[in-house]
Amino acid sequence: MNKTLMSFVKTIKPWLPHALRVGLALGIAALLTQIRVDNIEALTYDFRVRLKPTSPVSGDVEIINIDQHTQRLLERIPDAKDHRKLLTKLFKAQPRAVVYVVDPSQIHGSDLELAELTTVAEEFSVYMAHPMLLEDELADQYRLPYPLDGFKVVSSPKTSDDRSFAYDGVTRRAIFSFLGEPVLNAALASSVNGLQPDDYGGLFKFKRTTQAYVDFRPTGTYRAASFLSVMNDEIPADRFRDKIVLIGRDTKAEANDYITTPFSRDVTAMSLAEYHANVLDTFILNRAPILPPAWVNFLVTALISLLTVMVVLMLRPAKGLLILGITLAIFIGVSHLLFASAGVWLGMTHPLIAIFVCYYFFIPYRLIIENRKSWEYYQKNALLTQVEELKSNFLQMMSHDLKTPIARIQGMAHMVMTDSQPVSDSQREALYTIQKSTDELNEFIGSILNLSRIESKEIRLQLKSKDINTLLKTIIEKLDYLAKKKNIGIITEFEPLFSIKVDEDLLRQVFTNLLENAIKYSPEESKILISTEEMGGQVLVQVADQGVGIPKEEQENIFMKFYRSKDAQISPIKGSGLGLYLSNYFVNLHHGTISVESEPQHGSTFTVSLPTDLS
Repeated sequence: MNKTLMSFVKTIKPWLPHALRVGLALGIAALLTQIRVDNIEALTYDFRVRLKPTSPVSGDVEIINIDQHTQRLLERIPDAKDHRKLLTKLFKAQPRAVVYVVDPSQIHGSDLELAELTTVAEEFSVYMAHPMLLEDELADQYRLPYPLDGFKVVSSPKTSDDRSFAYDGVTRRAIFSFLGEPVLNAALASSVNGLQPDDYGGLFKFKRTTQAYVDFRPTGTYRAASFLSVMNDEIPADRFRDKIVLIGRDTKAEANDYITTPFSRDVTAMSLAEYHANVLDTFILNRAPILPPAWVNFLVTALISLLTVMVVLMLRPAKGLLILGITLAIFIGVSHLLFASAGVWLGMTHPLIAIFVCYYFFIPYRLIIENRKSWEYYQKNALLTQVEELKSNFLQMMSHDLKTPIARIQGMAHMVMTDSQPVSDSQREALYTIQKSTDELNEFIGSILNLSRIESKEIRLQLKSKDINTLLKTIIEKLDYLAKKKNIGIITEFEPLFSIKVDEDLLRQVFTNLLENAIKYSPEESKILISTEEMGGQVLVQVADQGVGIPKEEQENIFMKFYRSKDAQISPIKGSGLGLYLSNYFVNLHHGTISVESEPQHGSTFTVSLPTDLS
């Protein structure tokens, strides 16, 4: 049992940190989505309303306003006789319904004039949009006083986010039904489109009502007719045929005649009549913004929380911020696109808050991890530095201490070979092998010392003016005996060159190594071409052989430390794998380059490029 438990713990242990991060991200998402952020979300809603294209109008709604033009020409507010005259002319056009958005009880006139107005209103079923929700058992309490009691008073209140939702006084919603009964605007819309309450989208429950967000259009979308113009037959009556006619007031004198909207917080942003027109068209066209279920908001918030956590903990800060910025832009863009095209109001506030909360919650954790890693790296680096110093010191000490006995061996072998006392052929061959081995060992020790100097950054250029052609001739003369042993011909094509500033000792090692390699890996009785030229402010030196060549896939590695190609490793030719590495380093010190062109069995060409103006 214990073994099974231990095995289970080992299996899940690598996943525990990831599970913890996922759990924390989901926990943050769950906590955030429980917080009411209506006031912030309302701002994102308003922003989307302003950016989306203007929705079409149904064409079934008309507005008649008591406006400043009417008051100025009448030199008074329209009275009962004016309203009766207006209604009489309207009903000749047979509108679908006439709705008074203003309170008819404020109309001036004698009892007889008001009674005559009421008679017309009763005959043609004129509605008054009451600003309160009316319960059936209390309907008589809200009936207009005599003689205006013939007006049909129906619930059609405006809403504002004063004591709920955004708390900013802006009107964004409309009431569809109260206690299960459609209010005036909903009933009139259904009379136009024939939809049942269950057919409408975007409805949601709030207390004892069913509500929807209004598909607002900018103020002025509805071309309101002047009260006086209609009364005096200046507007054709056919304009109102089979339309829902709203009679309102737009005099800029009463704040109660207006609402603030997502487009504007101005006190007179939109008249009540135009608000009701927007509500009617929202229901007629069934275009109320749709609020997704709460789980959609949680899912989006959770996904963004997870992404933020992974970005913070797994990516570098600059890249992480870039990804979060792109994610934020895509999310905002998709939210706006959904709202503009499909009327889907995807919540933005909780996901946006999740980004900041997760980012600043996990950044300290990331910093703790990074500091711990930095401390570990610092300790390892300090240890490696000490080991590297010990290694360099050991190599230098070993190399220097080996040089003395090797020099003695070389001296003794040379003395025996040149002694007058004759030696046998086998002894001479043994002495030659000793001398060759000591030469190879000396070369290897020199390479190790150079490598130690490179790693300890002790190499500094000792620049002197030097003719590269002269330097190459000296090297060729020195290595000519190696070439003659294999009957290899060395061909030179030197262009006349000006002297340039170089470190003679370092370049001698470079060219010696290139020529030695060309001789080592070339077959007997082949040719080696060494050429020089000046081109574009560079001195080019090329060493081309007819040797075994280097496979293409290995060419980019030959300048690496201790690297030897596969063919070189299985050949009898010895090497340390440092020659080309040191050559590349020395050329780079001169701000030059070294490159190779090669094909297997077709030889290799090494090109060294040195600047002519190195200072």
